[in-house]
Amino acid sequence: MKRLLFLFGLSVAAIGFATIQTGCSCCPCKGSGSLLQRPKMLTALPPSCPTPDGMAIDADGNLVVACPNFMDQTKPACLVKIDKKSGAVIPWANVPPLAETGVACPMGIDFGPDGDLYVCDNQGWKGTPQGQFRGRILRLRIRNNQAVATVVAEGMEHPNGVRVHNGFLYVTQSLMSKVKHPSGLMVSAVYRFRTDDTHVNVGNTLSDPNILATFVTENRFCQYGLDGVVFDRKGNLFVGNFGDGRLYKITFDANGKMLGSTLFAQTDFDTRLDPKKPGFLERATRARMRTTDGLCVDAHDNLYVADFSNNAIARVTPEGVVSVLWQNSDTDGHDGGLNEPGEPIIWKGKLVVTNFDAVFGPDNPDKVNTKNDQPATLSVLTLP
Repeated sequence: MKRLLFLFGLSVAAIGFATIQTGCSCCPCKGSGSLLQRPKMLTALPPSCPTPDGMAIDADGNLVVACPNFMDQTKPACLVKIDKKSGAVIPWANVPPLAETGVACPMGIDFGPDGDLYVCDNQGWKGTPQGQFRGRILRLRIRNNQAVATVVAEGMEHPNGVRVHNGFLYVTQSLMSKVKHPSGLMVSAVYRFRTDDTHVNVGNTLSDPNILATFVTENRFCQYGLDGVVFDRKGNLFVGNFGDGRLYKITFDANGKMLGSTLFAQTDFDTRLDPKKPGFLERATRARMRTTDGLCVDAHDNLYVADFSNNAIARVTPEGVVSVLWQNSDTDGHDGGLNEPGEPIIWKGKLVVTNFDAVFGPDNPDKVNTKNDQPATLSVLTLP
């Protein structure tokens, strides 16, 4: 099948001529435009937080960071607050562990209107038999630094991102290994639960009644599906297919019924390239939005995308035009550089990014990041 795909009548090749705003230090600039101010380090996290991931803003305007601590799970998975005034890192609460594994793995998080925090507890992220099919969606009510958990859903293979919208939780599940697609490719899905659901048992098959939409990852070298998720100001849902570097737009009617999904934007990278071939990384780092991890949206409905594998942040306009906001080479993050960016969020008028920094090594030759660096950091960028 030919790989020529179209986006609102423009070919991928045409998108390649979009103006780029970049501070790239690992590839040449790919277009004209003013250089963005270099990212700065917002904060270094304490030793109790070696792996930061999802973020949300509480009712008082403080930034909450979920720390699954995959780099050192002897450190309890926790939530910390970045104070909106002082910038101090304040311990907030530990996430209640799953009894069978003894750990919690909080990734995507989002606040409900009542102040409860919804958490994707991705027990399966490390791929251990103990955590397989034991992922949870938790509703945390936190008082006096103690979290009381209600289990919204359980038994999930790989819950990753969550957004609360009009009484529902929209959750991305990145892997569904039980689903055998005719092509042999990985299927992933968006699940929808009610915010007041309890103990929904997820079977991780297409018969799950809570599945809203499913997607196939065509990149055979990166079989990792839906990850980032966000609503725009008009109530449209955007999800990112990580391996394919694609964003999909899901629309709803006035009653919340899904109308359909369409390809909204995609990378200009040829995902047929084998990462083991010489020169792969040099070519890959020239791509726009090669991977799509966490997503956020600004007041003008521009999307910001964590390009995890390229150490980059992409910007996608409401018309679907992709540009590179910032990109850097391998770094320890202590100069503010992006170090495997996991999730962006707009906080106090700037773009804050968690540096996940936990996927590297000889078995991942396609990533810019090569090792873990401590302490873990958050970067901050001025918006264009």
